[in-house]
Amino acid sequence: MQLIWPWQDRSRRFSWLKAGTLAVMFVPAIWLIEQVAAGEFGPVPLGGMTYWSGFWATAILLAALAITPAATIFGWRRLIVVRRMIGVTALAYAIAHIIIYFALRFWNFAFIANEIATRLSLIVATVSTIGLVALGATSVDAAVRRMGAKGWRRLHSAVYLTAALAILHYLMSPGLFPDQFLLSGFFFWLTAWRVLDRRGQGTHAATLALLALAACLFTAAFEVGCIWAFRGYALTEIFSIYFTTILGIPPAWTVLALGLLIAAAAFAQQNLRRAPGGLDVPKLG
Repeated sequence: MQLIWPWQDRSRRFSWLKAGTLAVMFVPAIWLIEQVAAGEFGPVPLGGMTYWSGFWATAILLAALAITPAATIFGWRRLIVVRRMIGVTALAYAIAHIIIYFALRFWNFAFIANEIATRLSLIVATVSTIGLVALGATSVDAAVRRMGAKGWRRLHSAVYLTAALAILHYLMSPGLFPDQFLLSGFFFWLTAWRVLDRRGQGTHAATLALLALAACLFTAAFEVGCIWAFRGYALTEIFSIYFTTILGIPPAWTVLALGLLIAAAAFAQQNLRRAPGGLDVPKLG
């Protein structure tokens, strides 16, 4: 059996899609190295490295979940071939996150074991990591053949639970950060889209626009609720951040903008299909 490299298709020919995706997967690692080299994480960079490696592991896992909506809404069937690569990359970043965390704790395994057994956030992270490892280990073609298509799909449907636990772990980390709510909003969109798609509404532009609004409201309410509950600010103070860019663009607006962009692109593509002489892009089955 000949080895198929990550930048090759199943015929062992060079694939620009797979090669480009592989290159993009290295971007967060390069960015992280640059931040450390520039001293952005302070004299002891392991804390910042722990945070951001965990962020990128979760974000890339959500990117893997986003492949099916992209392929379904826009008819980009070929994207499915890079879903496995993105999922395995999320596992690689999660493993890097664990290694950096161990280094942050000076490789004191007794202390680490006690934290994992007693801190709820680390218990959640451990379960999520075990799930991600199981998904990564069974992502090869041989596992699909051994398990059968039905059993394999049943196991890999657990990716939604794995992603939810990863985000919960992220939310339980010390402090409140906009990135936590941004990823939570994206996860809401991805989960709600799957519910809509099962009902045959996953490609309708109007439904996607309403989904964007719902995801925006969820993100805003979740962020406001967390800040109010855990930081004790008055609600008027919290709501004011949504009408100023002093602290950057609020996550809810980012979720709304991306959701509306998807809806607008879907609307444009649907009208292109209906136009005389337009492209007839097949829908993903």
